[in-house]
Amino acid sequence: MASPGKKSYPLRIDPALWAEIERLAAQELRSANAQVEFLLREGLAKRGRLPAADKAAASTAKEPGESKPPR
Repeated sequence: MASPGKKSYPLRIDPALWAEIERLAAQELRSANAQVEFLLREGLAKRGRLPAADKAAASTAKEPGESKPPR
């Protein structure tokens, strides 16, 4: 079931592509669904098409493996 405030969408995808998404998600400690959303946001940001509300969230999101700033 979709999280509140999230749009549910059925996706037809090549099995080999899905397997790679699952592999990447596991490496980055995300679910496959979160990985798809991350990749979509990343693609939109590169094209300058990310909605304003998402730009603020994207600027604070960290890539896996990035260290947190010292306290």
